[in-house]
Amino acid sequence: MALDGAFLHCLRGELVNSLPDARVDKVHQPSREELVISMRTRAGTKKLYLSARANSPRVHFTDIPLENPASPPMFCMLLRKRLTGGRLIAIRQPGLERALYFDLDCVDELGDIVRLTLAVEIMGRHSNIILVDGGGTVVDAIKRVDMDMSSVRPVLPGLPYSPPPAEAGKRDLSLCTPEELLNAALAGRDIPFSKALLAASHGLSPLICREVSHYATRGMDTTARALTEGERDRARFSLSRIKAAFETGEGRTPYILYKGEGAPLDFSFLPITQYGLSAVGREMESFSALLDAFYAQRDQAERTKQRAHDMLRVLTNASERTARKLANQREELAKSGDREKYRIYGDLIHANLHAIPKGAACAELVNYYDPDCAKINVPLDPALSAAQNAQKYYKEYRKAQTAERVLAEQIAQGEEELAYIDTVFDALSRAVTLRELNELREELAAGGYLRLQRSKQKPSPPLGPMEFVSDDGFPILVGRNNVENDRLTLRTARGSDMWFHTKNIPGSHVVVMTGGQTPPDRTLEQAAILAAYHSKAVSSQQVPVDYTEIRNVKKPAGAKPGMVIYETNRTAYVTPDPVLVERLKKDRQK
Repeated sequence: MALDGAFLHCLRGELVNSLPDARVDKVHQPSREELVISMRTRAGTKKLYLSARANSPRVHFTDIPLENPASPPMFCMLLRKRLTGGRLIAIRQPGLERALYFDLDCVDELGDIVRLTLAVEIMGRHSNIILVDGGGTVVDAIKRVDMDMSSVRPVLPGLPYSPPPAEAGKRDLSLCTPEELLNAALAGRDIPFSKALLAASHGLSPLICREVSHYATRGMDTTARALTEGERDRARFSLSRIKAAFETGEGRTPYILYKGEGAPLDFSFLPITQYGLSAVGREMESFSALLDAFYAQRDQAERTKQRAHDMLRVLTNASERTARKLANQREELAKSGDREKYRIYGDLIHANLHAIPKGAACAELVNYYDPDCAKINVPLDPALSAAQNAQKYYKEYRKAQTAERVLAEQIAQGEEELAYIDTVFDALSRAVTLRELNELREELAAGGYLRLQRSKQKPSPPLGPMEFVSDDGFPILVGRNNVENDRLTLRTARGSDMWFHTKNIPGSHVVVMTGGQTPPDRTLEQAAILAAYHSKAVSSQQVPVDYTEIRNVKKPAGAKPGMVIYETNRTAYVTPDPVLVERLKKDRQK
């Protein structure tokens, strides 16, 4: 990714221009490593997003609504106390360092104006957000770093704040000329020019260094030592263009690259040509909009993973435990299938009591159950009499017979539990909001999979199903989880409504509310597409979806949440279509 010092320099200019005389209005902390600070300006309120995540550290304006936890973390409470009402004085960036310093004049508990600095360090896994007082002392940080984690630069309340250490021997393009940086990159280096430039520069990402090399060497990326005079001239020109872009704005543009299938690939502060036809470039209206678009999907997945960590662990353990138990039960069941030999052994011993001497270890007897009456060698316990050996085999036979019946029931229960766990995994993979995760957590708690700490607050009402409207005007409801699926199918829907579910694949219950009418084929097809999209087969093609009237759907007694049986169904084969799903959302049609 290309959020380097040069990109941050461009982003800083956007922040400065948008926050004249801004004041801190609200502070929220959606997750452990994220902050959202509402800044009140004369032109309105802007939401400033700050992230210290290892894989997506950044700072920019955001328009994406983020859900906040019910109880704010301690660092969030500290920032609210110290920063609320504070006036933004400056946004500093030393050279092309990957750090921004927000200086604010705030009012302390005594009513005096004090200078506080919020340091946002964008440095991969070492990223951090640190509150520093006017004396240069750390007040607190979103990620505390003790002496065991780093003896070089601990970050703890009460310690002096020290900026990130500079990389020795590297040239900062904002503090030197393109000629000086080029000479440092070419000095006796027998490595590809892009790598030599990266090793010599400070604040330029690998993407920018590759772009300079691509322009200079016409895509060959020859070694630094082998550059021709013409290639050096082109490299010098390219570096001058980069310096002008982040210093004066000449040629600067928020630029995002997409892969062929539409996934974001990379971004920069000027157009990128090195990917050729393998990537599609697009100019964005602002650097903040660019970062919102680039990180939106990844951040949502990361937030869900963090908030659902306990459920993922419980479900994984339960799935592995149930699978191991099923494997053992199936193995034991296979052994019990050989029980008939125990009955035969018992019958043959009983028929030959007079011929078996006491203390014999085995007996060769005629097998009357064999059409050829061949002889069979029957093992015996020498410590038992012949009659006792016969009773022992009869007991083994009855035990195996009982085991088969019990194991068949246990295996069926285990398979049902494994199928249920798969449905919760599927619902968890599609959960977006904190309320959806909490409903899943309550479902698992009701099933005995985990414990919940009961809050004194009144529980929130159920979210209810997702609502869509077909192109023919028929309402389509989609369950969010197993409990919601039961409520939708067994309570909300009426007998003539149409019910949809992916065939033998975990997914949501989908109901077309017909109102007593016969829905056209287009509505049925769209409902089937919604069922395929809200299932484990969302990335597949030609997904089988069963559908029938609600009156044909029943829930067996004692079945797990979301588990139903149905009959007289038909099956449609459809391909999930996210564009259609987005278009049919009820909220979009208002």
